[in-house]
Amino acid sequence: MEELSVGAQRILERADFPRLLKALQSAGYRVVGPTVRDGAIVYGEVRAEQDLPIGWTDRQDAGKYRLERRTDQALFGYNVGPHSWKKFLFPSRERLWTATRTGTSFTVTPEKDDGPPMAFLGVRACELAGMDVSDRVFDGVVRDPGYHARRSRALRIAVQCGQAGGTCFCVSMRTGPGVRTGHDIALTEILTPRHYFLVDVGSPAGAAVLAHVPLKPAAKEDSEMAHSIVAQTAASMGRTLDTSGIHDLLLTQPEHPRWEVVARRCLSCTNCTMVCPTCFCSSTDEVPDLQGETVERWRHWDSCFNLEFTALHANSVRKSPLSRYRQWLTHKLASWQDQFGTSGCIGCGRCITWCPVGIDLTEEVAALRTAPTKAAAGGGAR
Repeated sequence: MEELSVGAQRILERADFPRLLKALQSAGYRVVGPTVRDGAIVYGEVRAEQDLPIGWTDRQDAGKYRLERRTDQALFGYNVGPHSWKKFLFPSRERLWTATRTGTSFTVTPEKDDGPPMAFLGVRACELAGMDVSDRVFDGVVRDPGYHARRSRALRIAVQCGQAGGTCFCVSMRTGPGVRTGHDIALTEILTPRHYFLVDVGSPAGAAVLAHVPLKPAAKEDSEMAHSIVAQTAASMGRTLDTSGIHDLLLTQPEHPRWEVVARRCLSCTNCTMVCPTCFCSSTDEVPDLQGETVERWRHWDSCFNLEFTALHANSVRKSPLSRYRQWLTHKLASWQDQFGTSGCIGCGRCITWCPVGIDLTEEVAALRTAPTKAAAGGGAR
């Protein structure tokens, strides 16, 4: 058994890829990765390599997504779909605790998360950055016990991006496409002159899994090939976002007429917040039983685009779509920096792709940089 050190590079032949899945399963991990379902590539359980989107790719633009067949048999030849790893670390619906009546008092029992550890297969560089953002929200000064338990047991197997999507702008956000930190194992899928993977060891946990996988020494040419793949991806981004001075730009433009323009298009459907890897708005409900003996508290995803989300004493703080879109974009790109020391955007482009009317936040920020015209200034913000 070879002892692998962090930072080591090895070659995994395509024919031996199932051995990696077997090693993960033998180590007790539930493997979660890309699968094809309902016309999209979504994250689900991967029991065998046949569950992966072999030979599939996606085409994305504002409000558009479709799958297409590739001309090769790449395992990870796609961009990102509607799912993010958030759904496994911060579930869309979760019981937090149960209170049980005991005489004239009650006992509160916190929910335990003792499920099997998960191996996230196919994590992109921007998604690793998204996990880092979520860590600051859920595992920082105030620790969310459920998130912490799931996060601490997760093994992250990253895959370098071999292509850029039509709505990707991770280069602008400095979150990709190259995997640099935050991974346990990183794979670069190389399709020519033969199909194989360059493997980077990112942590002792990753090295422990790889010790049971047949690997070969990597040559300098393999590393150079992997670097060129990432460089080509970085040069072909579908979108760009000028982030210079973006914090002050958004916080000083609450009356810009562009907010009115985008509000006329926004459906307040919440799609952008549901697919976003870092949005964390939630609500809680207390659910009693009919006998009044127990009460359960459940947390579920919510959105700042919902009218009821900021309801106080039967009145909403943000009654108009304009105010809600302005709140979302300003928080995501500006005030998030004040709260957590980082942008809330990782440049994955999901909010652009899955917006039914194709609202593009890179376009909106660019419009906010233009001086308001006298004709448009009368709209005002509400």
